[in-house]
Amino acid sequence: MRKIAVAMAKGGVGKTTTAVNLAHGLAMRGHRVLLVDCDTQGQTAKFLGIAPPHGLYAFITGQDAHGQPVDRRDTIAPARPNLWLLGGGIGLVELKHWLGEQPRNLRQSILAQALVPRDGALDYLIFDCAPGWDVLSVNILMAATEVLCPVALQGPALEGLKTFFGYLMSAQRRNEALELKYILPTMYDRRTRQSSVIHHKLQKLFRKQICDPIRYNVRLSEAPSRGQSIFEYRRTASGASDYDRLVERITNGARS
Repeated sequence: MRKIAVAMAKGGVGKTTTAVNLAHGLAMRGHRVLLVDCDTQGQTAKFLGIAPPHGLYAFITGQDAHGQPVDRRDTIAPARPNLWLLGGGIGLVELKHWLGEQPRNLRQSILAQALVPRDGALDYLIFDCAPGWDVLSVNILMAATEVLCPVALQGPALEGLKTFFGYLMSAQRRNEALELKYILPTMYDRRTRQSSVIHHKLQKLFRKQICDPIRYNVRLSEAPSRGQSIFEYRRTASGASDYDRLVERITNGARS
């Protein structure tokens, strides 16, 4: 099973868009995928048009917000064929408090220990990470083995990447299996010089990790309001072909 964290220190770079479309693209190819929403905004469920009653908080703690016991199996919501969701949302604020109260030598690896499916049950774990650095972020990077960084080709893109590298290096000291595998340029607009300049810099810095860019495409921003991935909303859109290429790159990575 491959465990991929879609992570970046900066918000607004397309993390959730990438996590949802990557997860659904993999599922459409027959891979069994669990998408884990690790953001208090809980956008992943909205992007998929579902409203699971429980999520990651109940999965880890074994109880709901009112302290009532919850069976772990009831926290994993079916989203599409071959795709399941562990939802995020405001309950993750309490989860961070709960994690912080656990013994210091255990608190950073609780998520990794909990997310161990039976043999063959899943092919991919995809983590949709929040920006920032806290006890939940550490848990995600202890559970993951691969990192995919979306980098928006606008504004101070490289500054956000530099900040994230600090987080990543700290995590790698504890999790030697963790590897930066993919740099994904997002919001690529050929009409602007800034997009081309930042893209060129990324190509020079990350020759092995750089992926084909996700072009700026209004359909990608419209799809979540319909509760659909780009593959469902507009299969012929450039965003769909771009995410198809990302899925192909990642599935090929399993054989490289």
